[in-house]
Amino acid sequence: MFLIASGNGDVGMDAAWEVLERGGTALDAVEAGTRLVEDNPADHTVGYGGFPNLLGEVELDASIMDGSTLRAGAVGALRGYRAAISVARRVMEELPHVLLVGEGAARFAAELGLPREDLLTPEAAAVYREGVAGKLPARFRNAEGSIMSDVLRRAAGIAADPERAAGTVNFIARDAAGAIASAVSTSGWAWKYPGRIGDSPIIGAGNYADSRYGAAACTGWGELAMRASTARTVVLYLRTGMGLEAACRAAFADLAELDRDPARIIMSMVAVDAAGGMLAVSTAPERDYVYRTPGMAAYARAHRLHLPVR
Repeated sequence: MFLIASGNGDVGMDAAWEVLERGGTALDAVEAGTRLVEDNPADHTVGYGGFPNLLGEVELDASIMDGSTLRAGAVGALRGYRAAISVARRVMEELPHVLLVGEGAARFAAELGLPREDLLTPEAAAVYREGVAGKLPARFRNAEGSIMSDVLRRAAGIAADPERAAGTVNFIARDAAGAIASAVSTSGWAWKYPGRIGDSPIIGAGNYADSRYGAAACTGWGELAMRASTARTVVLYLRTGMGLEAACRAAFADLAELDRDPARIIMSMVAVDAAGGMLAVSTAPERDYVYRTPGMAAYARAHRLHLPVR
């Protein structure tokens, strides 16, 4: 039994561990932990209070995966509902689909009876006005002061870096029965072009779990994780017999093959193997994560292994 999460998952660690301790499933644990991060208005990378897109609208992405059955559910560009991870799980359990996006995801959330709300908090709105809207010349605005649709593509050029102004929460758990599950939730790249979906809801890119071998979940430059299928790649390397650290190193080395300056590639990941090994890595130094195993009185925080892409 174990639990690992990105550093911002700390607010959900106790709830997730309580699920595992009372004999609950890994799926229940990762959902419970993620929900508390989505509820945290102080976290501008996930759920309620997340930084918005270029139009000032909060759009959420999330996915969850059951490593024992390889079932998965995901939502993308979900507006008006903070519990993106729970909607993703219900997609997995109630629909013959894996991914719902935009209006379809919101419709499904409403059918589930979830409360609709404005996810843009005053604090996040103020940062948006000062950080994006405030940088646009007057000619890029209409009478109401919003960004004109015909200049959105140019405005997207001032979007913030994906991990300097936004991020993701990752949870991976293994329960007492040996089942592994993973969950990812995010408000995405701050000031993104409306409708942009990153790696978080893409199974195989930002999230993948297989109880036979292990699991991985990513945060960072999602477009690169999608192109390299980073999370699935780690699990495939584990399947070939690689150790956990070697598998993570190999997956990060794959990122160097993409047409980007390696020094500018931002990627972080938490990963586990079926034997109980846990590892967190990042291309940036001194990024942290949290974890807990049986015998620990509380979760612990540690620095990730620094793996710059070369």
